[in-house]
Amino acid sequence: MIADIKKSAEQKMQKSLEALKLDLGKVRTGRAHTGLLDHITVDYYGAPTLISQVASVNLADARTITVAPWEKKMLSAIEKAIRSSDLGLNPVTVGELIRIPMPALTEERRRDLTKIVRHEGENARVAMRNIRRDANTQLKDLLKEKKIAEDEERRGQDEIQKLTDRHIAEIDKLLQIKEAELMAI
Repeated sequence: MIADIKKSAEQKMQKSLEALKLDLGKVRTGRAHTGLLDHITVDYYGAPTLISQVASVNLADARTITVAPWEKKMLSAIEKAIRSSDLGLNPVTVGELIRIPMPALTEERRRDLTKIVRHEGENARVAMRNIRRDANTQLKDLLKEKKIAEDEERRGQDEIQKLTDRHIAEIDKLLQIKEAELMAI
């Protein structure tokens, strides 16, 4: 029973970590990467569809993303979706290709993005602590029902705390890497 609770908590913590990685991937650094456009949807025959499903997204160089729609009539819809996104990008259509140059980040914008990254990290830490709390509550319920002994409950809480500490250290490491990326010129 304790192993099941620990396994469930670890799976939830891993999912929270993956969600943080996805969120951090959306925060724009000075370099171009195709993952930047992953969350942008475009109107495709009345249905909201991800850009990656209606076009080929590639890197032209370190500061330019290219989008090649599979249907020529999707050019304007994709360009409009990118322009209206919260990324602050200005796409340019060249023939049947959309080029998206990555503007250099100002010092002020870098600081703002760092604050956003820290906020995402804090949300992930809160999620980890909530998972820990839920697991500890399950252990206490087992103790109340006399299904486990007090020392087993204490050992289970210690294991869950170690699991939480390990995942929070991973969050801190991800944040440190992302902040270094943001502050690099």
